[in-house]
Amino acid sequence: MRKLVALIAGVAVLAVVNFGIHQREQLLTHGRIVLLELAPVDPRSLMQGDYMRLDFALANQAFPFDRRQPQADGRIVAALDKHGVGRFRRFFDGRPLAPDEIALRYRVRNGQPNFATNAYFFEEGQAKTYEPAAYGEFRVGADGEMILTGLRDARFGALGASR
Repeated sequence: MRKLVALIAGVAVLAVVNFGIHQREQLLTHGRIVLLELAPVDPRSLMQGDYMRLDFALANQAFPFDRRQPQADGRIVAALDKHGVGRFRRFFDGRPLAPDEIALRYRVRNGQPNFATNAYFFEEGQAKTYEPAAYGEFRVGADGEMILTGLRDARFGALGASR
């Protein structure tokens, strides 16, 4: 009986993990490309290897520094320009989105709003390649879920391995 319970539990765990992987693959394949402007932050951490800490201008637009106290996870509506760069328009309130708008999910961690991630890891010794980063490139699903897929420079060119 214990073996049967362990087997069922193992199959259930694998099913949940594989479903999550499938959802991410669908987002990468079918998600809309959206660029978010990077806000200045410390570029690297010696303790965690080569990576760039990310902050986004969109977060600063939605949550100005003097009022940056979001209490719960949510979604904001960003207006997209001709390059696909998102700028804060409003908080999502259920109203239909205009053709140039997209809802983006944010999560509050340590009192700060995060969009998908707050770091971009890259291969050791490649820091110079990513120094000109001006935008984070995301794939965004219809539900506002996001995956960071790369970084772009000020002219919207892909940086690093994503080129």
